[in-house]
Formats: sequence, structure tokens, C-alpha cells
Amino acid sequence: MLRSMYSGISGMKNFQTKLDVIGNNIANVNTYGFKKGRVTFKDTMNQTISGASAAQNGKGGKNPMQVGLGSTIATIDTIDTQSSLQTTGRSLDLAISGDGYFVVKQGNAQFYTRAGNFYLDEEGTLVNGDGYKVQSNNNGVLEDIKVDVNSILPAQKSTELKIDGNFPTGVAGDTEQLQQIKVVDSNGEEHTIELSVNSTGTSGEWEITLQDRARSSLTDLVITINNGRITQQSGTLSVDNGTTNGEQIPLSISLGNVTSTAGNLNALFSPNGTTQGAIESFSIGQTGEISGVFSNGRVETLGVLALAKFSNAAGLSKVGNNMFQDSVNSGTANIGTPGDGYGTVASGALEMSNVDLSEEFTEMITAQRGFQANTRIITTSDEILQELINLKR
Repeated sequence: MLRSMYSGISGMKNFQTKLDVIGNNIANVNTYGFKKGRVTFKDTMNQTISGASAAQNGKGGKNPMQVGLGSTIATIDTIDTQSSLQTTGRSLDLAISGDGYFVVKQGNAQFYTRAGNFYLDEEGTLVNGDGYKVQSNNNGVLEDIKVDVNSILPAQKSTELKIDGNFPTGVAGDTEQLQQIKVVDSNGEEHTIELSVNSTGTSGEWEITLQDRARSSLTDLVITINNGRITQQSGTLSVDNGTTNGEQIPLSISLGNVTSTAGNLNALFSPNGTTQGAIESFSIGQTGEISGVFSNGRVETLGVLALAKFSNAAGLSKVGNNMFQDSVNSGTANIGTPGDGYGTVASGALEMSNVDLSEEFTEMITAQRGFQANTRIITTSDEILQELINLKR
């Protein structure tokens, strides 16, 4: 049987495979996070009719004579190039700009994806469209991400008062400043404290007095600052909690950016402590932090998205549902967080498919013509065989 016929058959099979890959690419042109495939060919074995010979006895060398026996598939590559981002405005739609894959789990099985259309289930767990749980990176340990919309942040008692601002030398400028601050007692109740700053008359020395005016009999806290340093502290701040002597709030005083320059008095006082708060909203930043905003003004980190990188991302195995799984040639997953040598996360956007329709249609045309050319090989070989059969007539 003619070798050309089998060469044509191998070519037809290869172009059929290429058309299959192209068809899959086109079918996923609007699939978020999809990475297109590419087929490459190589020639198969060659039948040697005569080998090469070296130059000898005054004669030149001779090249080998070989007949190729067709082609075969060399690779079916996954092209993992970055695609453009489509803005959606939905806070749970996430896109990776740069390297990395989101990590999702189903039981003990771990998968990776570039499609970031995530949702919250009935328990507040962040999941993808198939219910696989999105993972956070907690000091190298993968954990589920939960956003409990009914969560309550407990109150925190005030324990510290931070002082910033300018306490000028001399008394040429403002000599008194009045303001109000809020402190929280051990029951989570908020109290308004009147705070006054007065010059003692000594150059660079200022006296700070804090008192809960709800009951004037309660103890005052008096702090003296001289040239940007605390030189004296007396008394204890007490707040009205309904008891005779009130509740003492032992505030520790810390100095931030305190200056003693010429000019006006410009002091700022920041106590810690917050009342109980319920979560109002949450957001996801570029570095993967999921931040919950509570009604008491506090912002708490609910988790940090985990991203995975691979030595050979093209070696990942596609397992369907926009997900990949590591293989023996992809390398093990290096787990990190966005921005730490990994890509950044864009909230309110999704990564589009990296399929280029113009390129795919061009490849489709070349595959179709290649297939047709290989059918002509079979047709021509058949005609030659027919002529041989006709010799017997």
C-alpha cells in the first residue's frame, strides 16, 4: 500500500484535532478566565532508504535518503497570557491583574481558577458558582472565607489616649483650647468627655484636664506637657455609670507627633475604644484584604485572599468548570497573597477570555485547507492504485 495514503490519513487526523481545539476556543470566547489552547505538529518517523556516507577514496560524501511517514501532534498548549478586565461594578466579582490563580476547595480537593465571579452562600462562606469554597491565606494556612452579615463586633473599653499637635512655647498665641472626646467604659457605654488645654504661664508648659461633665464630682485627669514631653500626670478619669463613684478609666497617655514650636495651640486627642457595632458593608482591596465596615466606625480584616503561582502554569490540567489542577509538570503551588510578588486583585471586574476571534478564524481557515490538501493525497493515491489494478485487464 502506498505510504502517501497513510501520511494523508495522519495529516487529516491532526487537522481534525486542531479544529477541535479551535472550536473549543471559539465556544469559550465569552467564558471569564478562560485560557485558549493551541495545537502544534511534528513529523513522525522516517523510513531510511539509504544512510549517509562519508567522503572517501576521492569521492564526496552522500546524504541519507529518507521518506517521511506523516505527522503527529507535538503539543496542545494552554496559552495562559493575561487578558483584559471587564468592569462589572459588583463587589464580589474579582479579577487578577498579573500572575496567580484563586484557590478554591471542595472537601480536601484543591483547585485553581482565574474566574473570579464569587458569591456568598447561606452561611456567609465565599464560594464560586459551583459552590467550591474560596480560600484565604492565614500565615501560610488555607482557610475558608466567611462574611457573616449578622456579625456583631463587641465593644472595646478605652485604655489609651494619643496626643498629637503643637504645644507652642510662650503664650503669644492661643492660650486655651476646648474640645470633646468620646470614651467607652467596661459596659460598652460611650461617654462624652470635656477636655481643656491651658497654658500654665510657664513658657512651653501646658495643662490638659479631662472630666466627665455628666457628674462634676467625678475625678479629673490632669496631664502636664512641657516642651513636648509629659512632665506630670495626676488623678484618674472617672465616668458616670450610675454608681456613686462612677467607673475609673485608667487611660495610658502616648505622644504621637507632638511639637513645641512658635505659633498657635493646635492639639489633637484620640482615645481608643469603641462601642458594640454590627457589620454594615465589606470591601476587597487590591492586596486581597476583605475588610468589614462596622456601625461603630471600626474596620476589621475578615480574611486575605490566597493566590497560587506555579513554576510552569502551562502545565496545569484543565478539569472543567473554569478550574485547573496541578500536575507533575506544573510544579507545586506556591501560596501567597496579592501584591506580594503575585498579581493584584481588582474588585468589581472580571478577566475576559484571552481568545482572539480573528486569530481563531484564520487558524480555522488554514486547518480547513490543510485537511483538504491531505484528502487530495488520499484521492491521488487511490487513483494510482486504480491504475495498477487496471494493468491486469
